[in-house]
Amino acid sequence: MSAYDRRDLGLLLLRLGAGGVLAAHGTQKLFGWFGGHGIEGTGQFMESIGYRPGKASATAAGLAEAGGGTLLALGLATPLAGAAAAGGMAGASAVHAPNGFFAQEGGYETAATLGLAAAGLAVTGPGRLSLDHVMGHFFDRGWMVPTALAATAAVTALVVGARQRRLDKPEKDEQFDGQEPLFEE
Repeated sequence: MSAYDRRDLGLLLLRLGAGGVLAAHGTQKLFGWFGGHGIEGTGQFMESIGYRPGKASATAAGLAEAGGGTLLALGLATPLAGAAAAGGMAGASAVHAPNGFFAQEGGYETAATLGLAAAGLAVTGPGRLSLDHVMGHFFDRGWMVPTALAATAAVTALVVGARQRRLDKPEKDEQFDGQEPLFEE
């Protein structure tokens, strides 16, 4: 087996593993499969952790994971797929960061690992054992890599930044709609 064959086989295994895990997590969010909560339940959770609107956030996260993961596993549109999945995992990492690194403590270990694997595949490419290769790399051009990663980084920074600003801002007293009471009790 040549070095090129080993590289292509290794990329296939990495794509199937990371892409499969991402796709499974995404379908939990979108459809409630594999013990997930679907759009409604995930949307409520997203609201509770500062991603608003919750249902739209759940849909975006589910599509990034399920769509990006499936495309990575297939080796199709690899720059876009990897960038989308990496962006979704950056959002997940932001949620878990206060718990530290390790997953057993609720940390960002798993999300970061999946995000880095997805980004690495976006940069490296899918290898010859992929639909991108079969299709002549029509959806895997060199210019697509920095474009997809830069666009995803910008959108992710905006979304995660907005969430963080919401979390940092103290909640106003809803009884008075942010207005001060006229009289002290």
